[in-house]
Amino acid sequence: MSKDSSAAAKKTSPFRYGFAMFGTSIPINMFKSFAAIYYVDMLGLEMKKYSLVLLIYTFIDAIDNPVYGFLSDRTRTKWGRRRPWLLIGTPLLVLCFILFYNPPAIVQTESGMLFVYMLLMYILTGTLDSLVNANYGALFPTLFKEDAERAKTNGIRQICQLFAMVISIALTPMITEKIGYRLTSLIYGILALAVMMFCFTGCRENVDAYEEAEKPRLFDSLFALIKNPKFWIFGFAGAFYSAAFALISQALPFYVKYTLKLGGSATTIMLGVVLGVAVLGIVIWSVLVKKLSVMTVWRTGFIIMAVGFIPLFFANSLVSASIIAAAMGFGIGACLITMDCIGAKIVDDDYRRHGIHREGIINSLVGVMNRLNGLYTSLSFFVAAQAFGFENGDNPGPNPALASRILLCVFPFIAMTVATVITFFLKFPEEEQNG
Repeated sequence: MSKDSSAAAKKTSPFRYGFAMFGTSIPINMFKSFAAIYYVDMLGLEMKKYSLVLLIYTFIDAIDNPVYGFLSDRTRTKWGRRRPWLLIGTPLLVLCFILFYNPPAIVQTESGMLFVYMLLMYILTGTLDSLVNANYGALFPTLFKEDAERAKTNGIRQICQLFAMVISIALTPMITEKIGYRLTSLIYGILALAVMMFCFTGCRENVDAYEEAEKPRLFDSLFALIKNPKFWIFGFAGAFYSAAFALISQALPFYVKYTLKLGGSATTIMLGVVLGVAVLGIVIWSVLVKKLSVMTVWRTGFIIMAVGFIPLFFANSLVSASIIAAAMGFGIGACLITMDCIGAKIVDDDYRRHGIHREGIINSLVGVMNRLNGLYTSLSFFVAAQAFGFENGDNPGPNPALASRILLCVFPFIAMTVATVITFFLKFPEEEQNG
């Protein structure tokens, strides 16, 4: 059998690849979105210590991502470069995620032990998520080569991600009110494990295409990206967007509780509105992107998100806040449908320049840039704690309503405004010719 026919025989289904996003998103969304409300508001960890955890992990994450990508790019096995890492990393990720939301009773009795336990499990869960997503993301530009196929696959992937968000973010407050965080994390973990293992076993790399290919060198790859302005522009735009998105999910439970003075069901309603409209937005934007361009849709989504935070700051009821959130969800849909396609363009551009396959390290370094949002998120929580005396659920300070409003609206608005400005500096050859 020829190499071409061998590659065709091992063609990966866009649905099977895209559906994996449902599995990868469930644990990490609950992990990132409810870590603050669980450890600070429920278990009594000081908010300053929580911000310290985010700060420490951000620096660790900046190291582990490129290492995972580099090792993945240099891996050569009969199962491919990525699948061995995915099949080993997935069960470990799920285990650490479950342990994160199941701290031993002895840990909860003393704040110092609680801080150490959270820090350790946060690092382990986060670094294993980096390992899985570095390899999963690196498969995208290699399994799917054409823009139309990439747009279709990414649409499937992002819709799956949003459905996962509906479960792991929007429904979680209602679910945890009934059965608690411990059991919820166990159920989510088992579901995610089943989905990811099913999907990853069906992702078929063309092993022949890379068997004789030159293995990338770490420092050569780092220097090549350092000198690539497109990487930096895309990376910083993604970092500020990720910071805003992270603050939305983490600050919303505080906003609902202290500003709107409502229960967990209100959080579910607002998040459900955002994510539901985002799913609709993906469908609409996937049509519009054919008439406009990937870059235009990307920038439009950023603008919609940034502007939405202004009226959200002044919203004083669930109805008004949900209407504004719906409009922002439409912008999120535009961002989701385009981000990975632009990342694939970065990979294509690098291969054209250097002729070396290093999808893993590029995807990982983009992930590092996105995860720099931890610095901004950490700063936001620290400022809120310092300025408003917000320590924890037992001592939220004299004005937790304003503190929550600033966390949800002001800091994300600043991040999205900066991100929007940055997007106008990223241009690819076809756009430069049209412009």
